Amino acid sequence: MPLSAKAEMSAGSLPTKQYFTDSYVFNWNNQTFRADLILILPVAICLAAGLCIGRPGVGMIAAGGAMTAGFGAKQSIDDSRLLPMVFVSLGMAFAAFLGVVVGHTNLLLVPIAALWGFGYGMLARREAGYRWVGQQCVIIFLVASAFPASVEDALDRALLILAGGALQVLSAAILLRAFDQLSNHLTSLARYVRQEETALHSALLETAQSVRQRKILNSALPYSLLVAVTLATTTELYRRLKFPSGYWIPMTALLVLKPGITDTVNRAVARMLGTVSGAILASFCIAHLYPSPVLLAGLTLLFAWLSYGTLNVNYALYSTFITGYIVFLLSLASTPGPVIAERRALCTALGGLIALGVRLVVISLRKDIWTRAAAAVRQSA
Repeated sequence: MPLSAKAEMSAGSLPTKQYFTDSYVFNWNNQTFRADLILILPVAICLAAGLCIGRPGVGMIAAGGAMTAGFGAKQSIDDSRLLPMVFVSLGMAFAAFLGVVVGHTNLLLVPIAALWGFGYGMLARREAGYRWVGQQCVIIFLVASAFPASVEDALDRALLILAGGALQVLSAAILLRAFDQLSNHLTSLARYVRQEETALHSALLETAQSVRQRKILNSALPYSLLVAVTLATTTELYRRLKFPSGYWIPMTALLVLKPGITDTVNRAVARMLGTVSGAILASFCIAHLYPSPVLLAGLTLLFAWLSYGTLNVNYALYSTFITGYIVFLLSLASTPGPVIAERRALCTALGGLIALGVRLVVISLRKDIWTRAAAAVRQSA
C-alpha cells in the first residue's frame, strides 16, 4: 500500500526487512506452473513458425506479443481475465507502431515518453488491470523505439505483435472454454472505449479540482508527474548514450518506481538482483551449450514458463527468469547472448538507481516542506 507523505518522512524508522521482501520472501503457494502451460502454446507456435520460414526475427516479435498478452491472464478487468489480454494486444500494436516511427534518435521521443508516463501515472487509482495494460503499452513503446524504421516496417511490427497477442487471446478463450465471453467482449469494444473516455475526463476534472483546492497530495497528480519526469530523464539518457538496448534504462525505471519509498526500494533491489542473476545464468548456458536455434527456442519457452509461474512467488526470482527469457529470445535474432545479458544488467542497474534516486529526492523535498510548515505553525502559535 502506498505510503502517505508523512509516513514517507519517517520511512527511515521502518524495520529494514520491509525494504527487501521482494527479494527474499517466497510465496510458493502462489506458483501457477501447471495452469500456465496453456500460455506457452501460442509463444511456441510463433517461435516455430519463425524458424520454419527461416525468419526467426519474425517469430521473435510475434512471440513477444503472445508472451505479454499471456501475462494479461493474470490480471482482471470487470472480473474478466480475457479483457486485459484483449486491451493489451490492441494497445501494444499501437505503441509498437508509434515507437518504431518515432525512434530513439528523434527529439520527440522524450516528450512522448513523458506524456505516456504521465498517462500511466493517472491510472494509479484505477483497477489494477487497467494500470497493468497502461504500463505494458509504455514498455512496448520504449522497446520499439530502439528499432526506428519506415512507416511500412512499423506497421509490419505492429501487426506481428497484434497477431501474437490475438493468438494468445484466442488460445486462452478456447482452452479456458470462454469463447462466448470473448465474443461478448469483442462486440462491446466500442462501449469500453466510451467508458475509458468518460473515466479519463473524470480523472482530469478531479485533478483540476484538487489543484484548485490545493489538495494535490490527495490526487494522482504527484505520482503522474514523478513518472513523467523520471521517464523523461531516463529516456533522454538512453537517447544520448546511443547505447544498444538502452531502452532498458527507462523501462526499468518505470517498472520499479512506485508511489511509496518502501515499494520502490523493494522493486529496485529485487529487479537488479534478479536481472544480474538471470544474465549470468543465461550467459553460462549459451557459453557452455552452444545452442542451436531450436535449442534457443526451447530455452526461451522454458524461461517464459518459469516467468509466468513465479510472477506472484518472488519478484527477484521472476526477474531472473524473465531476463533469461529475453536473452534467449533475442539470441534467436543472432545477437550474442552474453552481450545481451551484459547490456541488460547494466541498463537495469542504471534505471533502478535513477528511479530510486528520484524517489529519494522527492521525499527530501517533502520533508523540507513539512519542516517549514511545522516551523510556521509554531511561530504563529
